[in-house]
Amino acid sequence: MRKEDCFYLGKIVTKYSFKGEVVIKLDTDEPELYKEMESVYVEFGSNLVPFFIEKSSLHKGNQLRVQFEEVYSEEAADSILKCGIYLPIDLLPKLSGDKFYFHEVIGFTVTDASFGEVGTIVHINDKAAQPLFEIDREGKEIFIPMVDDFIKKVDRESKTIEVKTPNGLIELYL
Repeated sequence: MRKEDCFYLGKIVTKYSFKGEVVIKLDTDEPELYKEMESVYVEFGSNLVPFFIEKSSLHKGNQLRVQFEEVYSEEAADSILKCGIYLPIDLLPKLSGDKFYFHEVIGFTVTDASFGEVGTIVHINDKAAQPLFEIDREGKEIFIPMVDDFIKKVDRESKTIEVKTPNGLIELYL
């Protein structure tokens, strides 16, 4: 499986027992959607390796306690500690309205209520305190915070996102 065909679900953060159980911190607001999985892909370097789940249960909020097949010792659990967990993109639940997955809005055009057409989303920066749309406008980079109050409409048909940003925010970059 190629990483481009998958989405990041979370990371193995700690061992849970001496029998190889691990805890996965899920990168989702709805962890209950993922408690009945049969398998996941575990990231080793640039490769994704399938791991089959023997049993799993929700654990403290957005965490999942998992016993993988053939991981029955602390040493085996150590080998997958801190690895990323991925699933095929087609397993993502469909979103509607103004909710979206970061990967699905790349290439969308952003239009601001006051400014007009801003540019095209080339990347979502989720390393900052809050996620940012990285927008290309004729070679200039513009960053708009992905704040619910700013996002007015997501139109999947026309691949546009309408925003209303504070006066002067976009002009700062031009």
